[in-house]
Amino acid sequence: MHIVIMGCGRVGAALAQNLEQQGHTVAVIDQDPTAFRRLGSGFGGRRVSGVGFDQDTLREAGIEDAGAFAAVSSGDNSNIIAARVAREMFGIENVAARIYDPRRAEVYQRLGIPTVATVRWTADQMLRRLLPSGAEPLWRDPSGAVQLAEVHTDESWIGQKISTLQEETGVRVAFLTRLGEAMLPTSQTVLQEGDLVHVMMRTEDIEKVEAAFAQGPDGGMG
Repeated sequence: MHIVIMGCGRVGAALAQNLEQQGHTVAVIDQDPTAFRRLGSGFGGRRVSGVGFDQDTLREAGIEDAGAFAAVSSGDNSNIIAARVAREMFGIENVAARIYDPRRAEVYQRLGIPTVATVRWTADQMLRRLLPSGAEPLWRDPSGAVQLAEVHTDESWIGQKISTLQEETGVRVAFLTRLGEAMLPTSQTVLQEGDLVHVMMRTEDIEKVEAAFAQGPDGGMG
């Protein structure tokens, strides 16, 4: 896949290098030509100097052949404008924008532009490491009724199948993180020591779910 990235700061450069290592072709746009130094001499993709929401600049970066676009510059407004141009003018479906203001991020999320709210994301990552018990929300739908959360799992669940966990807690397991790698489990997948369990659940059920995960098998939702 060809991927266009706007912004060659630390995030943009790391993203570009990782994507290229995975076999994708990458073009990076930045207004400051010196920013491309972060890509290193081994980067084989395109370096395009210009404004990331300018259509000619985007065309030079190969947007017309791209499968995805990421706006990760330091400006919220620029990121959103560029993301909307990529989606609305060039029909790119896989679009994401980095937003520093979490209130703005929620607004744009409702407009259909996937966003990463940098400050909130960093804070959430720290919280999950400082507070290992209970549940830490990873995502909420715009209405707030449903959320994706990482739930602390009692050791007594180790060796149990995902199907048992789902039946007894009333959640849907979205994915596991095992040895640092995300994986999509089946109903027959068995929980192992160290697994991080990420579930979809109704926000109103969070306390019951936390309790069920803490009690272990046969604890039920009550």
